[in-house]
Amino acid sequence: MKEGTRHGSVPHATIKDMIPIAKGIDEADARLAAEYFRSIPAAGGIRIIETNTVPVTRPGPHGVQLVDASGAKEPIGVRIIEVPEDVQRTLLRDATAGFIAYVPEGSIKRGELLAKTGDAGRTLPCATCHGEGLKGMGDLFPPLAGHSPSATARQLYDFKSGARDGRNALSMKPVVANLTDQDIVDLTAYIVSLQPGR
Repeated sequence: MKEGTRHGSVPHATIKDMIPIAKGIDEADARLAAEYFRSIPAAGGIRIIETNTVPVTRPGPHGVQLVDASGAKEPIGVRIIEVPEDVQRTLLRDATAGFIAYVPEGSIKRGELLAKTGDAGRTLPCATCHGEGLKGMGDLFPPLAGHSPSATARQLYDFKSGARDGRNALSMKPVVANLTDQDIVDLTAYIVSLQPGR
């Protein structure tokens, strides 16, 4: 972000807010922030629900999706819907507040096939770079397991669209080149279903 090589493919994504912040801090402060955030243990967690219908949602503050008070439902289609377990705690930035990720039925199993085998050359097995259980490979490749589905899918889309550049982007471009929107949803559902590791 600081070097101007990382962008978002979603017009109002939070990365747009992060770019000026990244450009405004020096290398020492950036390193301190990265070390601090890396030291925080994973908390809250994400509860995965495979379903064909989801609550109707609307955008809320700070990029948080809010469930419509009407209780209306709609088909999930080719989407992942991520909502807070407790809206008030989430809006207060309570790191222990969990999320629910609604994913299409069967997506975890389909994503597992892609992640573990590459599905006959459509992509590469994720563990090749991201390690066993997708828990990362030191400082070379980040952990993926258990991260936010919205953030995970957005990164895959950004790599595919070319909006994401910089570290590891060159390695990821051939990995995502042949993925469909359904593949990205399926991969994300599987990745998020894994236990995070440190």
